[in-house]
Amino acid sequence: MVNTQGMSPEKIRLVGLELLNRELGSDVMIEFLQQYSRGSGDYTKEREELFEGETVESLSKELFSLQESREK
Repeated sequence: MVNTQGMSPEKIRLVGLELLNRELGSDVMIEFLQQYSRGSGDYTKEREELFEGETVESLSKELFSLQESREK
């Protein structure tokens, strides 16, 4: 295991990439990294706007209704 104590976040990132490359190879490392992205925006704010006025019960009813309509 690599001792990361005292390393900057950038150095930790570089060491991680080196380890991934060594263990997986370049092609698989790139494929692995493409599965992750930091995204953008404010998820919390967007979620609050998207589900404003909704409850777990109302969302559950909507999901069951959609499922039933697709089964027909």
